[in-house]
Amino acid sequence: MAHMTVPHRRAGAQQRAMCLALIGSLALAACSSSAASTRPGASTPPTASNAPGASAPAPVGSGSTTSQTATDWGRIWDSLPAGFPTIAGSTPSEEAAVGPASAILVVDGGAAKTIATSLQTQLEAAGYTTTALGGPLEDGTYTLDMTGSPTGCMLQVTALPTGGLTTITIQYGAACPHD
Repeated sequence: MAHMTVPHRRAGAQQRAMCLALIGSLALAACSSSAASTRPGASTPPTASNAPGASAPAPVGSGSTTSQTATDWGRIWDSLPAGFPTIAGSTPSEEAAVGPASAILVVDGGAAKTIATSLQTQLEAAGYTTTALGGPLEDGTYTLDMTGSPTGCMLQVTALPTGGLTTITIQYGAACPHD
């Protein structure tokens, strides 16, 4: 019986790797042309301030001292604005981080779809427009993509169930207003 668990674990690891690759592909596909214009590209070689994962201060005149980070998804704020809708029962979590994000939260239990649709409703009431709500993926993940004002403001929320927790990763685009 022990002999059979090794291939099962290896298959599980392969499935997780495939899921992560699929999630990354979906995140890239969700980017619009306005996000692409803010990302470093072939014509803009990465520098200390625009390389993925690099932090930089907010643009001059933004009224904020919060920094921004360039990611594969696009440039994001390193935190959420004070008025961003809350997710009931969520707490911040650095342990769940798998890359740059504006916020990483966990909810004990919680259904990924319920969390994504609840946040979608709150953000639509705040003036954002849903561009996509996808899921569930093979691992139960739901992804919510939205746009807001001004033009180019984008955000992405990923709700991933992991055991008894749901991890929520929020990428809040640098073109979006921030306090």
